[in-house]
Amino acid sequence: MAIDLKGLSAAELEALAKEIELRKVEVENEAKKNAYAEMLAIAERHGVAFEEVIALHGGKGRKSSAKAAAKYTNPADPSQTWSGRGRKPGWVHEALKAGKSIEDLEI
Repeated sequence: MAIDLKGLSAAELEALAKEIELRKVEVENEAKKNAYAEMLAIAERHGVAFEEVIALHGGKGRKSSAKAAAKYTNPADPSQTWSGRGRKPGWVHEALKAGKSIEDLEI
């Protein structure tokens, strides 16, 4: 299926792009529904409830949702903390630019 995009205006291209995004969401939802129906059929074929299978394997492979403890604090606003993981917050960058060391920010 070929669409000649060269003859389309910016507004027509934008409308087409929105239509494509909507269709992508529809296709993804259809795929999820089909996968769920297949999984139900497989569980039924084996004589088990699909919910039991999910409950049996639901906890494996998941990360802990516990937040990492704060390791650094903003001296100007102690309510702002950072665990040292992920991107540095803006206040850390500002403190480092102002001549402080990362050790100065430790709790």
